[in-house]
Amino acid sequence: MKAPTLQIDRVGLEEIELLFQLTVNTFTETFEKQNSIANLQLYIKEQLNPKQLLTELKNPDSFFYFARHKEEIVGYLKLNFNQAQNEAVLEGKAFEIERIYIRQTHQRKGWGSQLFNKAIELGKEKGYTQLWLGVWEHNEKALAFYKRKGGLPFSSHLFQLGEDPQKDILMQFNI
Repeated sequence: MKAPTLQIDRVGLEEIELLFQLTVNTFTETFEKQNSIANLQLYIKEQLNPKQLLTELKNPDSFFYFARHKEEIVGYLKLNFNQAQNEAVLEGKAFEIERIYIRQTHQRKGWGSQLFNKAIELGKEKGYTQLWLGVWEHNEKALAFYKRKGGLPFSSHLFQLGEDPQKDILMQFNI
């Protein structure tokens, strides 16, 4: 059975509080079972606070999108282009998916694939032929998802979660 189609719209500046709430909710849901609450809270305080999110939202090379189903926001996507990317990789020929999250209660409905496909569509519109992303080495569910999508590991980088240095696998995709 085919998943209902999501409505995927760009996040506006006036929606910063909704973005903040969703960001904290999905990040916590995804990582709380394998990390300390103290490290999660420190990361949220330093990296996912409303002021930081507003700065990212105002960056002309970063784009946030809400995924809605029947008016409910069920997930979101953040894309980075040009200098907004977290790493200078793949000779500048790729763009970055920095965040792609679906609320836990809405996972396994095909909506992550819809967000991923939207990222590809937006990248192609800007003339890109590759995308890349970083995924925590212990996030087996996400690693499996990206491998199914054709992702190939090409490097790794440090992801500082509070006081815990972690390793992200960098994956590339030809689009």
